[in-house]
Amino acid sequence: MAINGIKGFNDILPGEVEKWQHIEATARRVFELYGFAEIRVPILEKTELFSRSIGDATDIVEKEMYSFVDKGENCVTMRPEGTASVMRAFIEHKLYAADPVAKLYYMGPMFRYERPQKGRYRQFHQIGAEVTGVYDPKVDAQVLTMLCHFFAELGLEEPSLEINSLGCPVCRPAYRDALREFLLARLDKLCDDCKRRLETNPLRSLDCKAAGCKEATANAPSVLDHLCGECETHFGAVRHHLDLVGTTYTINSRMVRGLDYYTRTTFELVTSLLGAQSAVAAGGRYDGLISDLGGPSLPGIGFAMGVERVALLLADREFRKRPDLFIAALGEQAQQKAFTLMCALQERGLAVEIDYAGNSLKSQMRRSDKFKNRFTLIVGENELSRGMAVLKNMDAGTQADVPLTVDGVALGMLT
Repeated sequence: MAINGIKGFNDILPGEVEKWQHIEATARRVFELYGFAEIRVPILEKTELFSRSIGDATDIVEKEMYSFVDKGENCVTMRPEGTASVMRAFIEHKLYAADPVAKLYYMGPMFRYERPQKGRYRQFHQIGAEVTGVYDPKVDAQVLTMLCHFFAELGLEEPSLEINSLGCPVCRPAYRDALREFLLARLDKLCDDCKRRLETNPLRSLDCKAAGCKEATANAPSVLDHLCGECETHFGAVRHHLDLVGTTYTINSRMVRGLDYYTRTTFELVTSLLGAQSAVAAGGRYDGLISDLGGPSLPGIGFAMGVERVALLLADREFRKRPDLFIAALGEQAQQKAFTLMCALQERGLAVEIDYAGNSLKSQMRRSDKFKNRFTLIVGENELSRGMAVLKNMDAGTQADVPLTVDGVALGMLT
């Protein structure tokens, strides 16, 4: 009996993986323009890292984490998100000692046990970026501009940027109290999860998808009306600098984050093209997280995007790489020549394919069409005796005789 993959853990096959490679390469290129360096952190971390950073009352910690006790009796978790791991590494290796301002990006798999659906899986992949050590709102604007730049480089007009401020430990408690009082008067309309979270995290009701919760929160108090002076000034400066560089956005005062560590600026890039899964990237400030994890009192801001969802936005585009050359060879000696030519041309940086089975010329030409290669070289007994071969330009529909040497074939492809 065949063994199938685990539900929610997907294979990324040739034809699709090239799209992922394009997304990753674009992220590396754009992020490094903004001074970011890549960091790679392990998949497995101590469970305490996520319970302390994400929050015990969040859905991730309560319901979704892949946690277990290993053979050393350690409670460990497969990372459900990247920021906590990056900050753990930042603190553990004292990256702040050389410079408290660090710009880091990462990419890789994350794990959450939830119902698989389009663009949302139990093993999913994120690309994210983090900046530490800067309170200035200009860095918020730069991070948002970089994220929009990335999507522009992919040629995507959607998603669009939405921003909000969640305030800080000074002003958010008063807003939480106001929102809780508002919701208590509408308790009968809230779903069971929102009723349960009413004391620990009432803000989550604002983005609950249940119909009753949407109705109950329709006229809820706005967090923007409860910001302290410093938070209001900070949010105004973020908007000002986004306007300065022409980064377009809308304000979504109902936006909240599912993780407890966020403060002040929060944001999402949203699209109408993926149904219910509208957020493609999201993030915000986490000015208390580094100190909460035992590091210095440094601010931070960052985001993560879902690679699966970005790939869905590129669904109609072809990224499969075309071979430069296919060599069709007839006869044992021609096949030997084709093999040596292929290896020599590959060493020169050309992508070359041959037929290994010695099939008919017609069958080999069908295989050449399947590869959609730029050129096809035909080699048989006559070509070997003449030291010349037919080189077909598959795009132009032309052909020419070229010397049956590495230089001859390579030069023929350039002319």
